[in-house]
Amino acid sequence: MRYLIIEDENPAALRLEKMIKALRPTCTMLGRTDSIDSSIDWLKSNEKPDLIFMDIQLADGLSFEIFQKVQIKTPVIFTTAFDKYMLKAFKVNSIDYLLKPIDKGDLNLAIKQYDNLQEKELLSSDAIQKMLGSFQKKEYKRRFLIKSGDHFSHIGVEDIAYFYSEDSVLFLMTNINKKYIIEFTVDKLMEHLDPDCFFRINRKVVLSDKSIDKISSYFNSRLKLDIKPQPHFDIVVAREKVKVFKEWLDS
Repeated sequence: MRYLIIEDENPAALRLEKMIKALRPTCTMLGRTDSIDSSIDWLKSNEKPDLIFMDIQLADGLSFEIFQKVQIKTPVIFTTAFDKYMLKAFKVNSIDYLLKPIDKGDLNLAIKQYDNLQEKELLSSDAIQKMLGSFQKKEYKRRFLIKSGDHFSHIGVEDIAYFYSEDSVLFLMTNINKKYIIEFTVDKLMEHLDPDCFFRINRKVVLSDKSIDKISSYFNSRLKLDIKPQPHFDIVVAREKVKVFKEWLDS
């Protein structure tokens, strides 16, 4: 593995390089940059690295600007002291997001994720476009019929924050914090929702992409979400769903 470190704090860069060498002695550091401009110049002038370790807050701005100036297909492990950029990081080439001070065990798991990625056959861009095209041909529900007392009304999907199942009852929660019972199972519901807009994060919860406010690392390799409106229970992405959830955010 040949890697690039993008980090503007010299002690942090040296510490990261030392940990990588300890974990992967055969790996080669191709270079190190410390700003947006120097990173862009390096990426345009050198061979593509296999992996990039990228700090987010650099001296001349946020490293997300690099993706706007140069095409990056290399997997990225973000390293930062702040968790507020996690959602944005998952929308680029991120395979992991490590908070400083970086734990050696967490770094090892992140590099293993890179190793696992290399072992799997990736879909070509043409195949992905073909899959997306097949999804687009299907008609999905645009609204749900709601009963309130003796009256019926409908709610458009754009007004729905999430669905959740509780005691074998499926609830629809709107963006303005109103709750309704709908006569679906979660499995049946998924057949009627546009997968570009809604994601089933576990057995009981299906949420809209617009409801996500914040993403945090959670124990056992899961993710914890802050969503709006806030429910009365924790919103946690199941471990087996994390990889696909990241891909969904990046789509």
